[in-house]
Amino acid sequence: MNPPAQKIARLLSVKGRVQGVGFRPFVSRLAHGFGLTGWVRNVAGQVEIFVQGTAECLAAFERALVERAPPLARPQPPIGRPADCVSLDAFSIDASESGDVRHAHIPPDHFICDDCLAEMRDPSQRRYRYPFINCTQCGPRYTLIERLPYDRPHTAMAGFPLCEPCRREYEDPLDRRFHAQPLACPVCGPSLRFRRAGQADVSDTEQAIAACIEALRQGLIVAVKGVGGYHLLCDATSEAAVLRLRERKRRPHKPLAVMLPWLGADGLDAAREHFQAGEAELALLQDPLRPIVLVPGRVGGPLAESIAPGMREVGLMLPYSPLHHLLLEGFGGAVVATSANLSGEPVLTEADEVEARLRPVADAFLHHDRPILRPADDAVFRFIAGKARPLRLGRGCAPLEIDLPFRLARPLLAVGGQMKDTVALAWDERAVISPHIGDLGSRRSQEVFEQVIADLTSLYGVEPQQVVCDAHPDYSSTRWAKNSGLPIVKVFHHHAHASSLAGEFGRPGAMLVFTWDGSGYGEDGGLWGGEGLLGEPGRWRRVSSIRSFRLPGGDKAGREPWRSALALCWEAGVNWPACAKETRFLEQAWRKRINCPDSSSAGRLFDAAAALVGIASEVSFEAQAPMWLEASSRPGETAVELPLSRDASGIWRTDWAPLLPMLLNENLSVSERGGRFHASLALALSEQAENVRREFGVTRVGLSGGVFQNRLLTERAVELLSARGFSVFLNERIPANDAGLSFGQLIEASASRTPPQGRSR
Repeated sequence: MNPPAQKIARLLSVKGRVQGVGFRPFVSRLAHGFGLTGWVRNVAGQVEIFVQGTAECLAAFERALVERAPPLARPQPPIGRPADCVSLDAFSIDASESGDVRHAHIPPDHFICDDCLAEMRDPSQRRYRYPFINCTQCGPRYTLIERLPYDRPHTAMAGFPLCEPCRREYEDPLDRRFHAQPLACPVCGPSLRFRRAGQADVSDTEQAIAACIEALRQGLIVAVKGVGGYHLLCDATSEAAVLRLRERKRRPHKPLAVMLPWLGADGLDAAREHFQAGEAELALLQDPLRPIVLVPGRVGGPLAESIAPGMREVGLMLPYSPLHHLLLEGFGGAVVATSANLSGEPVLTEADEVEARLRPVADAFLHHDRPILRPADDAVFRFIAGKARPLRLGRGCAPLEIDLPFRLARPLLAVGGQMKDTVALAWDERAVISPHIGDLGSRRSQEVFEQVIADLTSLYGVEPQQVVCDAHPDYSSTRWAKNSGLPIVKVFHHHAHASSLAGEFGRPGAMLVFTWDGSGYGEDGGLWGGEGLLGEPGRWRRVSSIRSFRLPGGDKAGREPWRSALALCWEAGVNWPACAKETRFLEQAWRKRINCPDSSSAGRLFDAAAALVGIASEVSFEAQAPMWLEASSRPGETAVELPLSRDASGIWRTDWAPLLPMLLNENLSVSERGGRFHASLALALSEQAENVRREFGVTRVGLSGGVFQNRLLTERAVELLSARGFSVFLNERIPANDAGLSFGQLIEASASRTPPQGRSR
């Protein structure tokens, strides 16, 4: 008879995303399965495990901690050391300990899992049709956690004591709700309340859902509280309802997101029926992120035409919360689900505030009493060059945690730009990027901006010792940085764009990064936006650009594309007879250089092209003219070859002037002219890259900046660059637009500042 195997003990530490994802219950079940004794507990931002058993079982247990981890967990390989065996006859989950939380990984908010969805639909279950059902594998996290360690008293659920049946589930190691911190049921958890002016409040949860559905059927607009804030909902097939929402929200043109009901075995039947979504887009719609995905619509589909005027694509998403599923199932069709906010501001989260600020917009309100501790708007993705690219970070993927390709000497806070703002906190070898905040031009945006900074530093236990901001002196984020009392580092706008791309790929060495956008403060004080920057973080050198032009009215040109069109025509001596504006005095100011800053912006070139072909002379939201131009353009058109020469500073500049006769040629259709415009700029970009390579030998080319959210331009540019033998890099986790500036600022500020050297000829 073989003697019993000798027992040994190990003390393990597991870092990574291991809190808020059911990791401790998983560890407990795993230990029971291997016949091990010991305990597991949260310690600040990591999990600590004491485990004892045979050496063979302990080795298998350690491997399984990573290989069999819960789907939402992202554990790093455990770090262990021998320990002394103690007298234990079971494995337990012990009370959490506070401490240094700098190793914490805050989970984003999760969609409802299949198990909870099935349970919610089962009449025999006590959580049947309960809109706040969740377990260790689903439910809110980032918007719910007040502080670490992640325990119920440290969450927004602290005010909801567990009933006895819920407590038994919470304490049962074999239950999937074992230590599920947002755990709730109709007896002890949050509830709904429906409010409509002139009617009594509906406080029963089931009746409140029914009242909301009936309001939607009547064509009304309802503000509905969700996971990270409120949505404005209305019938997406009703032209009258959508137009009323646009009029009240003062959002005449900007596309509205649509939420589809979950139909069919995989939930995608509605998407397949009404949209021309590819397999990759369909897969992303049902991804755990549950983002908004831009997909092509079908001509003659059921959606109101005013949902995305001038566009070929619609922003779609599937239900991701239990409440969404109940509402969409009951309504039986698609709804508009747009952020409940005023234009450009962060999404609203508080009942009193949403009623006060959106009473002129919403006909009714569906509230719930689970607090939202911080806002998180929906994430937005678009497929470009074969991959899903983020346009906005939000619920489901933020806070976004990035491993840095270096170790920081001191913690840094980067505060981004002015538009589409995010902030980023970095320390040691880690960076955390916040969800979308918005445009910082309002008081509420500024308040949320400051709240997000306070939340990130508190959640991760990191106090920044330096603030990084944009070099533009008038940005709200720059002014905040100056008033913070901390040392500041200013980073030029387009250097941050280039460094965001280089940092995302681990700083792969010398690159030529094209940073094309609407505008940013340049090294010479001008409005840059069509630049080619050579080097690497901390060592960028401007080597290419486009022919500059003076923008009449300065910032007004961003809202009035006709100004950019006139600027090009005046600069080139070309007449624009279709211009309906009175321009005599404006031209005099332009010639005298009064309020007419120099610009090299590719974004303003797109504005001008849209105005010249008659698509958009004035706009109601940022990038409207370029978006409409792309949607109206035909791929595969012949390019106009644009002259390329070096200016007095040695910068390669593309001359856009030959585009004007083509854009003004009414014998060509709008789609032909738009297609040729896109093809011409893609060709010009590749020609710039070729000339820079001849001088410096660079073979890596990056594309970053808001202009490269344009799929038609970007995919053509990638095709031409690849054909020339360049390795092409595009942002994959970080938005290419200004939402990526904060991460780029971190990368740029941490790098040295030695100018790149050219290759001798």
